[in-house]
Amino acid sequence: MDVRRILLIAFIAFVAAIGGVATGRYLLPAPHQPNAELHLLLHHGLDLDVKQQAQLDELERQFALRKKALEMALRADNARLAAAIQAEHSAGPQVREAVDRIHVAMGELQKETLAHVFAMRAILRPDQAARFDKAVVKALTAESR
Repeated sequence: MDVRRILLIAFIAFVAAIGGVATGRYLLPAPHQPNAELHLLLHHGLDLDVKQQAQLDELERQFALRKKALEMALRADNARLAAAIQAEHSAGPQVREAVDRIHVAMGELQKETLAHVFAMRAILRPDQAARFDKAVVKALTAESR
């Protein structure tokens, strides 16, 4: 089997996989997200006072802006990966570089998210922080369904 035929089969398999994922996301309900429970606890279950609520609102506003910027960078990195795949049709140097950039962007998003979690924790009283900590551990260790 020649190289062109192998590349064509690999490309068709890749497109079919993407189509399957898109179809699954469209047809199946979104999985339960433990982070939603953490968000609900923080906003409705910890009896925040007015000052804490104002601080939380500001933290949420700042994080939303930073998260949006990081997600936009990640989308740009994904576009670069797509272009590299289209240009190389293999795991060549452009593809590897694009993947490395994506990993950096994902790491930055995770670091920002953790900084946000710690900033939220910092506005809590000790009794609230204990409940928050338990919810964070639960969110990080929950099995996806």
